[in-house]
Amino acid sequence: YPESLTDPSYEGQILTLTYPIIGNYGVPAQSETDGISDFFESERIHVSGLIVQDYCDAYSHWNGVKSLGAWLREEGIPGIYGIDTRMLTKILREKGSMLGKIVYDREDEIAFYDPEKENQVAKVSCREVIEYGQGEKKVVLIDCGVKLNIVRELIRQKIHLIRVPWDYDFSHIDYDGLFISNGPGNPDYCAITVDHIRGAMQEEKPVFGICMGNQLLSKAAGADTYKLKYGHRSHNQPVRRVGTNSCFITSQNHGYAVDESLLGAEWEPYFVNMNDGTNEGIRHKSKPFFSVQFHPEASGGPTDTRFFFEDFVKML
Repeated sequence: YPESLTDPSYEGQILTLTYPIIGNYGVPAQSETDGISDFFESERIHVSGLIVQDYCDAYSHWNGVKSLGAWLREEGIPGIYGIDTRMLTKILREKGSMLGKIVYDREDEIAFYDPEKENQVAKVSCREVIEYGQGEKKVVLIDCGVKLNIVRELIRQKIHLIRVPWDYDFSHIDYDGLFISNGPGNPDYCAITVDHIRGAMQEEKPVFGICMGNQLLSKAAGADTYKLKYGHRSHNQPVRRVGTNSCFITSQNHGYAVDESLLGAEWEPYFVNMNDGTNEGIRHKSKPFFSVQFHPEASGGPTDTRFFFEDFVKML
């Protein structure tokens, strides 16, 4: 749960966990390596609330330094336990994602908040250019709410990583490849990002997108996106590489999907979700442009598709 709670893609959302007991291993220390958190996916908790079935305040773990409850209180995030979260999840599965709130007594105690009415990407993106690593190859990372394990995976490839805000015009930077990160909310708010991506593709340098990055690259390629009924939010989403029988178990966290029917003739679907048949990635037929809707970096979840980072760097 430390990874999920600090995932910027959860900005503005109440997170429901179906595992029966939460909190038994506490919360790790806030340590850093090369300016990057060792155990969290960002600098703060991004969920607006947490719902669990059974909470354990007496944690036990070699790396635990505080309880989950203490951490939530420090960051001003409400949580509630004693809820049948599996039944709640069944309701969300049937009725779709919906607005929610945690109240003590009266329902009118606080108003509903709809994160879809605001640009969540602008809230979680970095505010200035940040650089990592000293490698020969330079990669520009468009930060739409990047998980830090993506940063870790990229700099592990011995590159020079230049992280820029979601609306930053990076055309003046001399770089070898472009990476488009994950992020929260509706991709329609990122029209300026799509324009920058479309301009970058004119140079035909390698482009790799993950999650929101898949949606924005698809928009730059002429496709559109639509809202899913309840999204893909788990560590066990099966995807198949189109044209093969190769299947991977992936970690996913998104509420929108790509309408691949609108892709240009020079593009093709890359992966498909085996549960509902929705698009899980696209690629250009002749140029080094590709993206996936799932999270190869996991954190948490399976790392079956971690090889995409190596494949991308080999293209530079």
